[in-house]
Amino acid sequence: MKPFRFGLQAFNPKSPQAWREMLRKVEDLGYSSYHLADHFMGPGPAQESTAHPPQILAAVPAMAMALEYTDRIKVGARVFCMDYRDPVILAKEAATMDYLSDGRLELGLGAGWIEAEYQAAGMDFRPIGERLDKFEHVVSAVKAFMTGEPLSIDNEHIHWQGFAGLPARPTPPPLMIGGGSKRILGIAGREADIVSLNFNNRAGVLGPDGMMSGLAEQTAKKIGWIKDGAGVRFEALELEIGAYLTVVTDHQQPTAEAIAGPMGLSVDDLLAGPHNLIGSVDYICEELQRRRETYGISYITVLDDGENNMVEQFAPVVAKLAGV
Repeated sequence: MKPFRFGLQAFNPKSPQAWREMLRKVEDLGYSSYHLADHFMGPGPAQESTAHPPQILAAVPAMAMALEYTDRIKVGARVFCMDYRDPVILAKEAATMDYLSDGRLELGLGAGWIEAEYQAAGMDFRPIGERLDKFEHVVSAVKAFMTGEPLSIDNEHIHWQGFAGLPARPTPPPLMIGGGSKRILGIAGREADIVSLNFNNRAGVLGPDGMMSGLAEQTAKKIGWIKDGAGVRFEALELEIGAYLTVVTDHQQPTAEAIAGPMGLSVDDLLAGPHNLIGSVDYICEELQRRRETYGISYITVLDDGENNMVEQFAPVVAKLAGV
């Protein structure tokens, strides 16, 4: 059974100083990682149509600065969209951050999902099957780049010839692959070091369809898809999940009732949903241990939206369980 690790994902700081203070708290309070998302839309009709919050910080420079401001934690993006930058540039930037930080990068990759974001920037949002075809090639190529060996890749999506990927370290950065569909989780099982369980965002926006795909029964199916892809390497994988709805409270029942009703969920389904953590510190600790037994999930990431001070609210859970 893998020990617990905890990450914090935050992308809307109140100020540069507040962001730096948050990073120090992440490290001092025992979290193992800090992550950003990889989105670029600010407020406007395109962003509003997705129900996804705007993201102030660009992932790559913020990650580089976070690595500079910290000493121990891992830093990454949950997860880089393969279409938002040329894969060879992303591989070079990732390898550079890992090299200059002495191996503190967690490299997350995903196939992209917010259709309106693609459209807003004039990018082609291809059908999911085509995106996943490309994604498999991108994953293979980025992994090859990280070895530092000469590259000779020529397929429909990647044409890299006559050079080696540098800088290279003896141990490549751990690869996180995130998603919620059967095919991408199979790819993750086969290729990743860390599998990030997410909603199935096939609708291209945040909404009820995606949220329903994150409930307990659907999560169990996702674990099966990962196992199918991983085969004998499943036990070596680290399973990560975003606890997107986290409320640390001693008033669990009324809090859960107030949230579940508008979402069209029962309180039981809400509380058992692996993306949700609602209750006291003791309850959350017990529930995370139960979920580790049930699903194998040992790496939990909570969200700090710049207002909820989740880095401190969740710190007692981290103090009790990190490394256990």
